[in-house]
Amino acid sequence: MGSNSRIRILRRAAAERQEWQCYYSSFPMWEGDPEVFKTRYSVSSREVRRFRCTAEHLTAQFDGGRDIEENIVVACHYCNRTRHRRKRPKDAESYASFFSIQDRKRTMASCLVKAVKSAAEVSR
Repeated sequence: MGSNSRIRILRRAAAERQEWQCYYSSFPMWEGDPEVFKTRYSVSSREVRRFRCTAEHLTAQFDGGRDIEENIVVACHYCNRTRHRRKRPKDAESYASFFSIQDRKRTMASCLVKAVKSAAEVSR
């Protein structure tokens, strides 16, 4: 089995374990066709990309992390990209704490408000 196939399988399993919620932000995520997500949460084409489900290594591959179930969680594209763009990326646990304090307050706030309102309307 190729590395990409293995990651896909591990990503899907992690997404199901996490109930399709980002490991860092707990935002909902999508895989496959973004149109359903866009409609359900009333987000734009640009905003929907942020919520794409990505595999995240808890211990980075360059630090010896392997492609195994215990090391793979899922994160939205935004969190995954933002964590790794830092000059000195935080480890997964530290970033989860950092995100909940910092970025949850400002980045993607409009997306989250729309998503929550839309989900509340759907559940009525």
